[in-house]
Amino acid sequence: MDAAQRWVGTGWKMTKTRAEGVAWARAVVRAAAERGGESAWPGVQPFVLPPATAITQVAEALRAPGTSRVLVGAQDAHWEDSGAWTGELSVPQVADAGAQMVELGHSERREHFAETDERVALKVAAVLRHGLMPLVCVGETAEQRDAGRSVDVVLTQARAALGAAGDRRCVLAYEPVWAIGERGREARPEEVAPVVAALAGLVVDSGGGPSRNPVLYGGSVTVEGAPGVLEVPGVDGLFVGRTAWRAEGFVALLDLVSG
Repeated sequence: MDAAQRWVGTGWKMTKTRAEGVAWARAVVRAAAERGGESAWPGVQPFVLPPATAITQVAEALRAPGTSRVLVGAQDAHWEDSGAWTGELSVPQVADAGAQMVELGHSERREHFAETDERVALKVAAVLRHGLMPLVCVGETAEQRDAGRSVDVVLTQARAALGAAGDRRCVLAYEPVWAIGERGREARPEEVAPVVAALAGLVVDSGGGPSRNPVLYGGSVTVEGAPGVLEVPGVDGLFVGRTAWRAEGFVALLDLVSG
């Protein structure tokens, strides 16, 4: 994990069929080929998190030799490797499907599926145990922000996850709950800066000296608003929703960040 590179990724939530996912992947591959294939978008690590049903097909479409460096991940995974967990998917299963990373702790999972900090920590440990990359989402609600608790809430969430990671790094995605979804608004850089600074201060030492966890920003990110967020000290990239669900939007962001 190169701390100097920037990241641009998208999670599709519960959208896209397998055919739609493959069409998106092929469009990205064509764009990468026009920009040099595997050398496209220098200094940027692209990634995409399809629904579980499409991981394999999207991964296969993106990994054709000499086409792109887009990582493929899952939107969640269970902390146990197997067992009587009806409807769940384990880390070995999503890895077998082609996932290289796993998103954990998204606010929708926390709100609607009782995802606690403790469960996120268990999942982080499982993802790392199997050699995949955890992408840990953290963020505060509008009420918590208005109460002046943004930094405290987000650090509590991040520390729980990083405590399970030990001396191994995770990618952190700061996604204010009030800024995501169809009703969210794009946060101003001055609103993002203090939380990102706090997250960037959470360093690990894996034996080669202290290094920090990459911190991405996500929350109603647009091509027009991305430059302002990227100028915030400590922001290492973008985790994007609807803007990147169209391949053209994803490619535009990659061009912007790598340019």
